[in-house]
Amino acid sequence: MASNVNPTVRRRRLGQELRRLRELKGMTAEEVAERLLVSQSKISRLENGRRSISQRDVRDLCGVYEVEDHRIVESLMQMAKDSRQQGWWHSFGDIPYSVYIGLETDAASLRVYDPLVVPGLLQTRSYAEALITGALPEAAPGDIDKRVQVRLRRQERISDQETPLRLWAVLDEAALRRAVGNEQVMIEQLEHLTEMSQVPHVTVQVIPFTMGAHPGVSGQYAILEFPDAADSSVVYIEGVTSDLYLEKANDVQKYSVMYEHLRAQALNADQSREFIANVAKDYAR
Repeated sequence: MASNVNPTVRRRRLGQELRRLRELKGMTAEEVAERLLVSQSKISRLENGRRSISQRDVRDLCGVYEVEDHRIVESLMQMAKDSRQQGWWHSFGDIPYSVYIGLETDAASLRVYDPLVVPGLLQTRSYAEALITGALPEAAPGDIDKRVQVRLRRQERISDQETPLRLWAVLDEAALRRAVGNEQVMIEQLEHLTEMSQVPHVTVQVIPFTMGAHPGVSGQYAILEFPDAADSSVVYIEGVTSDLYLEKANDVQKYSVMYEHLRAQALNADQSREFIANVAKDYAR
């Protein structure tokens, strides 16, 4: 298969197909686990694409589901093989949010709300370095540099000539006022944010403090949508020790509606650019 196959997305598609076969058979994950003498959590992780799927796993599951069409079995086996390939991010070693990077790499659009900091895809190098250093006070310099390099590499999705990522970012005013690094770092970051907001497929909106309470006070989240209709949208919520991925249609719908309220209450794109420019002037004084 082509080397550009995204292993994260392959695992996810394969997991969805395995779940479909299980449901067609009318079996629960617990019943399948008992048949294969494995834990129920393993079946769940295989179906949600959070762990690698071996060809043996696929063969065993197809046996339980009594899949008789050898073409289907072979196709699923090939998907399992593809899912074990490494994405570009694996060259950087162990990245805690590698699953998210895999999804982001294949996404067609990303809607993100951040109440505290500028989103990673819109950060400058100096801002990213200062932010990661402050967020991870015990991290070694080499680890910080690795994280910065990964962040900058992720930004290439925005400038991709063939399939650029459609990015919509809503920021709370606090993300602009929080002084990450020194004044010069913030001025450069806000100028970069203004520049990026003028890219045709990038929209930046700001919710000022004067708006008061709004639907985003519960915290940061992102909604990823994919070009293939077979890939359901995902809501991503970053955590300290683990991340949360919501894929149920009802959950995604609730977060999507909340995002529409955020966009409606935020300043429009032109007003937001002016607002960001004024905050930059405050740092320059």
